[in-house]
Amino acid sequence: MNLTFDRFGSILFALIGAMFVVESRSISASAYGSQVGPNIFPLGLGIILILLSLRSFWETLKKKNPQATNASEKGNYRRFLSILAATLLYVFLLEVLGYVISTFLFLAFAFRMMGNGSLVKSIVVSLAFSAGVYYLYVYLLQGTLPPFPAWLGFGGG
Repeated sequence: MNLTFDRFGSILFALIGAMFVVESRSISASAYGSQVGPNIFPLGLGIILILLSLRSFWETLKKKNPQATNASEKGNYRRFLSILAATLLYVFLLEVLGYVISTFLFLAFAFRMMGNGSLVKSIVVSLAFSAGVYYLYVYLLQGTLPPFPAWLGFGGG
């Protein structure tokens, strides 16, 4: 464990949480006919992220900081940077490939980078999650997500 990296990460996530809280204040406070507005979810997420970041920072302060960096810590940096790059690629490909395909590819890659489970299990969970969320959000909740690309022949955008 690299405590310096953990401290930096907890500060960064606390700042991101603060940004969520500040920006959620600019969203409408209530929706038509509802007591709960669209600003509640990002506000709550921001507060939770700040609290968890403060907890993480506190935990790193209580531990002694061994300065030795071993090979597994370097692997953790490589995994972190790989998932960060995959996240940026996901953001850029979301409109091009559509929600289901881009989310499936991102989750399958992230599961493999984290080293959890078998390849088949990662693929099945990634596909079920991306297709399930798309179905629930688009067909049941009548929301919009980027559709399948038109070149696949599914009638998407």
